[in-house]
Amino acid sequence: MKKPNTRRQFIKTSAAAATGLTLLQSGSARTYAANDKLNVAVIGVANQGAYNLDNVSSQNVVALCDVNESLLAGAAQKHPSAQTYSDFRRLLDQKDVEAVVVATPDHTHAVATAAAIRSGRHVYCEKPLTRTVAECRRIQELAREHGCVTQMGTQIHAGANYRRVVELVQSGAIGTVAEVHVWVGGGFGNKECPKDTPPVPKGLHYDLWLGPVEERPYHPDYLPFVWRHWWAFGGGTLADLGCHYMDLPHWALELRHPLTVEAEGPPVHAESAANWLVARYLYPARGDKPPVNLTWYHGDRRPPQFAEKKLPEWGSGVLFVGSKGMLLCDYGKHVLLPEKDFAEFTTPEPFIQDSIGHHLEWIEACKHGGPTSCNFDYSGPLTEAVLLGNVAFRSGKKLEWDPKKLRAAGAPEADQFIDYRYRKGWTL
Repeated sequence: MKKPNTRRQFIKTSAAAATGLTLLQSGSARTYAANDKLNVAVIGVANQGAYNLDNVSSQNVVALCDVNESLLAGAAQKHPSAQTYSDFRRLLDQKDVEAVVVATPDHTHAVATAAAIRSGRHVYCEKPLTRTVAECRRIQELAREHGCVTQMGTQIHAGANYRRVVELVQSGAIGTVAEVHVWVGGGFGNKECPKDTPPVPKGLHYDLWLGPVEERPYHPDYLPFVWRHWWAFGGGTLADLGCHYMDLPHWALELRHPLTVEAEGPPVHAESAANWLVARYLYPARGDKPPVNLTWYHGDRRPPQFAEKKLPEWGSGVLFVGSKGMLLCDYGKHVLLPEKDFAEFTTPEPFIQDSIGHHLEWIEACKHGGPTSCNFDYSGPLTEAVLLGNVAFRSGKKLEWDPKKLRAAGAPEADQFIDYRYRKGWTL
């Protein structure tokens, strides 16, 4: 890569500031030599937790936690020197733990992350950062108060394709952007609560799995993985994938808190998430950049440009609509449209440095200081915006959002979905 010119360096610096690419100094009392390893604990060791465990296994994995004894035993076979726990609160009593990966279901992200931060550990937490907006704001505040190194698990943010898309948008390849469409296929939700009460499987600490959520009988319709169908534990497809796909416009257009959010979907179910949804966000102007209308779709809904035959038949993706053209992208590829209008287009010289790896960013920052691209100052507002789509849907209101008060003007119906209510014995 050639050395960027002054203008490109300015853009790079501005992008870094907008995305939270700041130097986060490690709070550890230990000084790390070049080959020293970080002492890491992992809470939640199966599925996405197993993926995260693999990605921090270059370090000293000193503690493992899972509410399923069988899954925990399987992970412990790969890391025999690690201490094992069923309750993450007991894990945090282990003195040599320096950093914690939280890979539990959404409903326990906040309590585990908050406890880890308060105990003086650095934290990597899976997306979405929390289950509710209020939890998300409190986690951001705690991270700032304690000065820990943080990263949210939007791993695709570290990919080269996303960086090239951001460069195209920020260098003006498609002109001024005031419209974005984000869509994914499939859809969790549209379920009815189970009525039977089978016994809790041997080795599953179901009460610990519930954590702060109001007690309910065990059922395999709740776990594992299928917890995403239920509001009590997650937020359906939007909460699952919104942080991955809305990350790209948030990064490229320097978005943070929306002004308004409204949503439509199937009839609202008190317990189960929406299996299709269209959520419309309006973001304010940022300096000389205009307001942005961002629309999210999941299930069988898609942007109107598909019906107008303006887009190739891709699956999930992001479409930036600019004054000079469109930019269509997904995790691994992108294309400028209409292609004939960009036949002579020269791709700008890269000015956003490639990542060393999403987990490695966090590990290196914990040990030596340095940037984490999805620290909570960046990923917190992104998570809040994603979750607000569900709040608008469940409340049936267009939200006039006040990010300082965490309230929607004239919509008290939304309050119950913004804040958190924990069962006795659990606090944030």
